[in-house]
Amino acid sequence: MPYLRRREGHTPMYVCICRAVTENEVHDCIASGARSARQIRDLTGAGGDCATCVRKICAMLKRAEELVATA
Repeated sequence: MPYLRRREGHTPMYVCICRAVTENEVHDCIASGARSARQIRDLTGAGGDCATCVRKICAMLKRAEELVATA
């Protein structure tokens, strides 16, 4: 899978404030094979509380799919 926006010296942003899940953690889940927001929730807890982050997680999943399709 293509490298997903992980940069040295870059402070990762939180995707899920409720569970303190960062972009890097979500990218790691995607790189490990997660293909849905539910799978990411099961691995990290993100989206299990207020669900505000689910839209962001879905956007990250879509972007990953687009990167794979163009690779």
